[in-house]
Amino acid sequence: MAGMGTVINIAAIAAGGLFGIVLKKGIPERFKNTIMQAISLAVVIVGISGTLQGIFYINESGRIDRSFITGMILSLAIGGLLGEVLRIEERLDKLGAWFQSRFAKGESTFARGFVTASLVYCVGAMAIVGSLEDGLYGKIDTLVAKAMLDGISAVIFSATLGWGVVFSVIPVFAYQGAITFLASTLKPVLTDSVVSQMSVVGSVLILAIGINLLEIKKISVGNMLPAIFLPLVFSVLYGLFK
Repeated sequence: MAGMGTVINIAAIAAGGLFGIVLKKGIPERFKNTIMQAISLAVVIVGISGTLQGIFYINESGRIDRSFITGMILSLAIGGLLGEVLRIEERLDKLGAWFQSRFAKGESTFARGFVTASLVYCVGAMAIVGSLEDGLYGKIDTLVAKAMLDGISAVIFSATLGWGVVFSVIPVFAYQGAITFLASTLKPVLTDSVVSQMSVVGSVLILAIGINLLEIKKISVGNMLPAIFLPLVFSVLYGLFK
């Protein structure tokens, strides 16, 4: 059944998040800070490795070459502008604040946990590719693997950021479910090249999330979410006008 991969994924996030909540009270604050720094560094490394893997390749002469640099820049720039117009990050913050006011009034880190976890679980390559595989072929292997990784990270995130991590299952379900639902409709234009390019942009955003977590610089990652889907738009436009 299409969508089962996402159901398994959000169940793992919820279970891991709840377990992390139980652990939270027994972890000293300095340990929480160290854990958060460690996972932030890991997020940065995942983002860098995914970006480099998608951009660089070995050409026929055996030399390292690169591709999609211009497309990546255009996707991020135009996608960021679209996100600013749509105020995606602001709306995510407001949604997190609304949940906090209803379910966790005394928890100061709720909104941060909600937004951070939502973005981490949505923008990565596994979320994109796994949801497409689920919708196109009924394959859930990638999303099951993602579920295991997300469940483990949810324990760590919720132990430091609280209940917001558990509530991130709502946007994750909506995002991955929408990709799975639309995959069959978009099948003719979802070439391997397009999916790879979407994954590269997702990896760049993962890197940006890591930078935010390390508090190096605040990047509006939420507003850049449309960038993930622009390689698909570029491919369609190229097919129309070539």
